[in-house]
Amino acid sequence: METRTKIIIGVITVAVLGLAGTLSVLRQRDQGIEVRVETVERRDLEEIVTASGNIRARRTVDISSDVQGRVLDLYVDEGDDVVAGQTLLRLEPDQYEANLSRAEASLAQARSQEAQQTANLTQAQRDLDRLVQLRARDSLLVSRQQLDDARTRVEVQEAAVESASNGVSVAVAGVDESEDRLSKTVFTAPMAGKVTRLNVEEGETVIIGTMNNPGSLVLTISDLSVIEVVVQVDETEVSEISLGDSAGVRIDAFPDRRFEGTVTEIGNSAINPPSGQAANQQAAIDFEVVLTLAPNDAPLRPDLSATADIVVESRLDALSVPIIALTVRDRDDTGGEGGEAGSEASRSDRDEPTDVEGAFVVSDGTVQFVPVEIGIAGQEYFEV
Repeated sequence: METRTKIIIGVITVAVLGLAGTLSVLRQRDQGIEVRVETVERRDLEEIVTASGNIRARRTVDISSDVQGRVLDLYVDEGDDVVAGQTLLRLEPDQYEANLSRAEASLAQARSQEAQQTANLTQAQRDLDRLVQLRARDSLLVSRQQLDDARTRVEVQEAAVESASNGVSVAVAGVDESEDRLSKTVFTAPMAGKVTRLNVEEGETVIIGTMNNPGSLVLTISDLSVIEVVVQVDETEVSEISLGDSAGVRIDAFPDRRFEGTVTEIGNSAINPPSGQAANQQAAIDFEVVLTLAPNDAPLRPDLSATADIVVESRLDALSVPIIALTVRDRDDTGGEGGEAGSEASRSDRDEPTDVEGAFVVSDGTVQFVPVEIGIAGQEYFEV
């Protein structure tokens, strides 16, 4: 990825070499040097940062399996359009149906135990009430010990009923879990879109992910109504880009078409930061820039290669000269500002650059070097 500085250096080299070639061919002993001239004109200029990357859908959902099983039925193919809630595929449910049956049986048993313990509590409470009534009539008929034992039996049964109720809650949770796992054998579309990736066939087994195993990526659904281009921009150019900058996008799969886009995201950190690189590596520091394409009718697909020409600055009716006309001369050779005095002042100021950018200008039939201040750089012209 070339920076503006690199482009200028390359152009300067071409200009100097071209001038040297012209001198060697056209120089004559008793004549001046013939040069090609072009009128300085006002033009609309655009400074562009070019970066490459790939296209993607703004919304993409990767669907993995939460349960393990063999694919029993597959209802879609890669490239199919789907709607939200549409059934995509189904795993063999036998194992999960059996688990649900066992969970339902455990729930029924837990409820039966709860009912039995509730009945025992009712009976213990009746026995206690009867003993209390008898002792109220005659304290000799029922001893205090008998009354205390009856109260203890009631407390024990109350605890048994509470335990049985907890058992029912556990069994209900088991049924809910079994129903949930059974429902996960049927895959439905979480949103409308296109099946952009399908990684399974009927009869294959999908596995669930673990800490060391990501599990099976079953399929991917992408909403292609909004397409983005993700490009990598060199660190020397990313600061020139702003949100909202327009861009022309070229997609390799459609060489005869040009797409329009707008910068919608600019990465704040490098794609591969220096802290994540090995000590002996010096990889380029690039930043991710995302552009959103304008609506179009092209059958775009994720991962297609694309190149974006991002317009970072523009000038209307700017005074400009051809890039090839720009050259560099030593400040002393140009005489500086004010002839010899300017040259001496230049030499006395060590911080002032020794080279000056400029162009050769035809005046009264002769060519003179004129320093110029450079503005933005277009594709073929510099603003001056």
